[in-house]
Amino acid sequence: MAPSRHSLLYLLRHEDEEVQNPLTMSDQEILEKVYATHLPSDTKFDADSLLTIVDIILRGSTHIVDNVLDGSPETVKCADEKLPQASFTSPLGLLKEISSELCCKTPGDEVARKTTMTILSLLSDYSWHAKAILTLGAFALEYGEFWWLSQLQPNDELAKSVAMLKRVPALTKPAALREHFLDIYEINNLIKAAMQVIESVFELQKLTCYDTVDVPSLAHAMDLIPVGVYWAIITTAACVTQIDCLTSDSEQKQELSYFGQKTRIVLAKLRKLILICKQQIEELESYGRLKELLRTPSEIVELFKFLIFLTDGPQELFDGATKQMVDVDVLRMKHLFLFISPLDITEQEISILFPLYEFIKADNQYKIVWIPIVEEWDDELRKKFEVLKTKLPWYVVEHFRSVAGYKYIREEWHFRKKPMVVVLNPQGKVLNADAFHLIQVQGMKAFPFTASSGSRVETKVESSANWVETVVCNIHHPSVDLWVKEGKYIFLFGGNDSAWTKKFTKYATDLKHEPILKKARISIELFYVGEDRSLLGRFWSGIESLFVPQSYKTIEAVPDEIQKMISYKNEGGWVLFVRGASLVLSGYGPTILKTVAEFERWKERMLKDGFELAIKEYHEKVKTYHEMVTRSSSSRR
Repeated sequence: MAPSRHSLLYLLRHEDEEVQNPLTMSDQEILEKVYATHLPSDTKFDADSLLTIVDIILRGSTHIVDNVLDGSPETVKCADEKLPQASFTSPLGLLKEISSELCCKTPGDEVARKTTMTILSLLSDYSWHAKAILTLGAFALEYGEFWWLSQLQPNDELAKSVAMLKRVPALTKPAALREHFLDIYEINNLIKAAMQVIESVFELQKLTCYDTVDVPSLAHAMDLIPVGVYWAIITTAACVTQIDCLTSDSEQKQELSYFGQKTRIVLAKLRKLILICKQQIEELESYGRLKELLRTPSEIVELFKFLIFLTDGPQELFDGATKQMVDVDVLRMKHLFLFISPLDITEQEISILFPLYEFIKADNQYKIVWIPIVEEWDDELRKKFEVLKTKLPWYVVEHFRSVAGYKYIREEWHFRKKPMVVVLNPQGKVLNADAFHLIQVQGMKAFPFTASSGSRVETKVESSANWVETVVCNIHHPSVDLWVKEGKYIFLFGGNDSAWTKKFTKYATDLKHEPILKKARISIELFYVGEDRSLLGRFWSGIESLFVPQSYKTIEAVPDEIQKMISYKNEGGWVLFVRGASLVLSGYGPTILKTVAEFERWKERMLKDGFELAIKEYHEKVKTYHEMVTRSSSSRR
């Protein structure tokens, strides 16, 4: 059977437990204590109306205190229309009961903690935000009256009499003000902070009507709200004790500085959580609007606004071509390539879109827009963004808040913190939910990168020659493009061993100038892929992207060839030997170097059976021998 409210109070008032400093308790320890007092029922209580009244009283009171401390005669007037309707009934009896628990306590942190726990038990039936505002309401009843009496005219005998009983002159006489100036100032600021904590609790409480599945951060609110209520109440209790000490001319005082620190910390946590929850709620609402818009698309700019902007503030883009901010309306009636990525995108990944940009920049109907996805901006990320945006010639979203449609981008377009390109027509219809791979692999052959254009290109992939064409063309170098067009043999080579690179360049150049090859009209070119980092990135990105199954769904032999090439990526040397856009062979540094260097050993075979067959056959022999030696060496170790 659950304990009653009165039994809880009895236990709290007569507890014989190890004394614990309330100012060093963790949030988890506070939760364990306060949840033991929480026995909510269906108690009906108009907490919002009481919040309004308490806010008016405390804003007026703290304003009076500020004026008194400044030496200003100005008084404050509150607008009547802010008061709740006459139907509101003050819980006066309960407020007085709480007030009796707050007043006339010995200064001390442990006393403040016990007072707080007693009040929480007294209010065990109420919701967390109701507990907080009832406690501050009890305080406001006394604090408001105290400072209101200090402002009444000197000839009002009734006011003067009540003020004397309340010991108002003990704080308001000039000498007392000078003596207790800092104490009064500290109390006033703490009360403002406690009120801000309670207002934040109310705001967060209202947000809990959403499901934590849709607004995940609200799960944290269930713990932070009770902690916030605890600190608002204990701070109020400490302030009451300090006022009692000051008005009674006691030599004892309540130390308040740590309460101020803890209150500011919990207030910052509450405000941050509210901000995050509101962003998630806005994303949720934006998600619903976007689903509806994309179900019946009408105009690209309206869709784009819902996708990016959470508010009705400036809606602009950075134009990478002019380096100026422009209105988002420049996208009206345009085909869009939405380049969506995190900030840690590489230059190699960015370079994949440059051929597309060059292709469309003269056609005003197509535009690229970079949408950087950042969950929480800070100064360091802003600096990184500023550097990145200057490298891009297309439009850039410069909006230092969470993207409104992030939930939609993540759940419907399956954004996984990797670059993607969403293709939209001028009516906002999605033509391809991610064309990045298609652009990377097929290049401008698949323009305009709709799902159907991608399918047309895929159906052409029937042999291993096609994947080589994809990789070679992805280099985007004029010399390579020309050699491919002319059907020449090309040694595409690279690696991280400069000594190997020099040797291979020498022997491959010697092979290129062999008189017997010239006589046979066999033309060989050399292209060092590692000369340019961006180009090297495109080369390997083109190969790695072919691991995506749909890219080679009609090819059976390609995966082994691709896997073999990728295994060479971090080696000292590697070669992809092609004729035009067709594969001749791919080789690991030592074996292909030996093959090229020992041309004299397979020259006769070439004269008999042809160049391609001879070089492939000899390379296979060298490779087999190399593998046998490697295995033998490993077994001896």
